[in-house]
Amino acid sequence: MRKLLPILCLFIVVCFLSCTSEDKQVAENIKTYSNTWDEVINNGKLELINNTHFDERITLLMSPENIVGIKNVQDFYANYLTGFSNIEFTIVDIFGQGDKIVKHWNFKGTHTGEFFGISATGKSVDIDGVTLVSMKNGKVSQEQDFMDNMAFMQQLGILSNPDNIRVINTLYDAFAAGDIPAVLDLMDAKVVWHEAEGNAYADGNPYKGPEAVSNGVFARIGKDYDYFNLTNIQLHEMSGNQILATLRYQAKSKKNGTVIDAQVAHHWFLKNGKIIGFQQYVETKQLAEALSK
Repeated sequence: MRKLLPILCLFIVVCFLSCTSEDKQVAENIKTYSNTWDEVINNGKLELINNTHFDERITLLMSPENIVGIKNVQDFYANYLTGFSNIEFTIVDIFGQGDKIVKHWNFKGTHTGEFFGISATGKSVDIDGVTLVSMKNGKVSQEQDFMDNMAFMQQLGILSNPDNIRVINTLYDAFAAGDIPAVLDLMDAKVVWHEAEGNAYADGNPYKGPEAVSNGVFARIGKDYDYFNLTNIQLHEMSGNQILATLRYQAKSKKNGTVIDAQVAHHWFLKNGKIIGFQQYVETKQLAEALSK
């Protein structure tokens, strides 16, 4: 037993030194990695993507094709630096083990330049993601990003929010039920509303804000018609968070008993689940006849 004691002590010392050395290397990897990407993204120093900080065969795991090599990685990230202004790149959390690093990050910016061929939209983005990193001899050798690309495209206005259809459906259901407060609640406080040119209610164009829409449009409909129904509603999703609705107005005038059956289109504009704009297209001749004395 006494003979084994020195061997055991030596083993413990070796393990301790090995663990300490490994922990030190992980800490150095994290520090180098974090500082490098902070300078590259926040300060635009693409030149730091070089063979000092990155392996010559640095690989970004992508679909359908990986990006390999320092120059190609530089070109890839140049899209972010030329495509966005007001950039804020934050490493929310980062940890590692051995030659592996996991990074939780956040990217904010305004799309004011060309981004992978997409012309500037002026939209702001705020997106989170995770990156799996492999290090080799203190240099970055491989990265794989995970983020919600659909949410990213929606924030850019390239893809529409899939919830937009539900919002407009809810509005039409509320209107059918006579629940005007519920209709108004779906509108942004700064909604801009346009009635069709030639419609008597266009005298207030553009109506700005839910209260103006309520007083200038909905209150007048209630005063002018015995009933005013929206039928045959079909919704068509468009890019840029827009919805086109095709439908018919079926109504009866209080003034002269004229019955309307008019073809209509509604163009809706949405942002963050709220209606920010509206344009009406309708056969105004029927509406004019219904409101004539």
